[in-house]
Amino acid sequence: MAKTIRISYELPSEVSDVIARLEEDGKEAYVVGGAVRDILLQKKPDDYDVATSATPEEVTEIFGQKNCHPTGIAHGTVTVVMNGVPVEVTTFRIDGDYEDGRHPNDVCFTRSLEEDVKRRDFTINALAMKRDGTILDFCGGIEDLRNGCLRTVGEPARRFGEDALRILRALRFASERGFTIERETSDEIFRRKGDLCSLSVERIWKEFSRLILGDHCVPILREYFEIFAGILPEIVPMKGFLQHNPHHIYDVWEHTLVAVEHVPATTVLRMTMLFHDVGKPACFTMDDAGIGHFYGHQKVSADMADTILQRWKVDTKTRETIVLLIREHDAALEPSLRIVRRRLLRYGEEILRMLLEVKRADISAHSQKSAYRIQEIAAFETILDQVIEEKLCCSYSTMAINGKDLINLGIEPGVRIGNVKKKLLEEVMDGRIPNEKDALLARAAELKNEM
Repeated sequence: MAKTIRISYELPSEVSDVIARLEEDGKEAYVVGGAVRDILLQKKPDDYDVATSATPEEVTEIFGQKNCHPTGIAHGTVTVVMNGVPVEVTTFRIDGDYEDGRHPNDVCFTRSLEEDVKRRDFTINALAMKRDGTILDFCGGIEDLRNGCLRTVGEPARRFGEDALRILRALRFASERGFTIERETSDEIFRRKGDLCSLSVERIWKEFSRLILGDHCVPILREYFEIFAGILPEIVPMKGFLQHNPHHIYDVWEHTLVAVEHVPATTVLRMTMLFHDVGKPACFTMDDAGIGHFYGHQKVSADMADTILQRWKVDTKTRETIVLLIREHDAALEPSLRIVRRRLLRYGEEILRMLLEVKRADISAHSQKSAYRIQEIAAFETILDQVIEEKLCCSYSTMAINGKDLINLGIEPGVRIGNVKKKLLEEVMDGRIPNEKDALLARAAELKNEM
């Protein structure tokens, strides 16, 4: 027997119209899964899936062949185009065995909503909603939502055995929403950690890249370290690795977690902080005074991150940006106009602002001995804002002369003209000459004879 509640919620017209047409034909139809969960959490759903007692053939007959596309016909899914908008409609079904650890070997259509929802992964995703806002709950999902509890539908061993990705999905839900994972479900996650090796790297990255953005990702990374170590063996040496340095109060792993917590929730920044010190254990040395050092760890960490992200087939731009930020995360950022201009020339504004966030998060995970550096970052950022606002020269494109002007002075194109431009830009950024055409041409004429 389902528990029911009634809420006031207006479905998108195309979804409501699809359900109405199915009901007019005597069929049952509901919005199901994540959309219902998000509605109860007062979050706008990303999409709406409709489940129905109608078979795929009946759905096609009701809406017409031209409005239906058999996008997942083997599993009972027909995409219905309603008012130009695609809506996925799936027949109630019972899944067979999952021998490949991802897909059921076969499916059996059913007229029972209860049988359909009981094949789903977690109770909070096993909810169904009628067009009038009545929500049906056969598995206790409403109560679990109220209590912030994540549990599997039925036996955890069966649910995770069907698809190991559900392990990461559970951790991702907990990271995003702060859910507590129910004891039996959590225990089974630890028992099944080895199953993650069977997953494709693309599926791992898809889930992990969302998990790392969650407001509660740090407690999950901390509590389920063993699970993440299975897909990221590079992090294993970090846990418990003491730094023996007065600027550090945490071991390498805990320092990493605190840094992740202090950086804005973007994929690039969170992944940068996760891997920024991954190479530290391999670089550790201790001096005669018992102080620990990690010389060269920036490059080692960047190389290790590059290997991991290539293994996970992360897109090139994301990977290269993360690797650059890790390699440069200890770069000196003295709060002076000269250094700000030079860093802008080297990195560009977008990367430089990300690097400031990285350094701020890194310092926040140090001891109080490093706290003064936060003020240095703020001072650097103030100068950076001034440079951008006043459009001060910090690149070749912002100089008051160009290559054609230098050619007209008789400076040969190629390496020589490049050297003159570089020297002029350096002197402008150092404040030795103004960024004015006459002054630059006069100095260029001098350099023509000197270089």
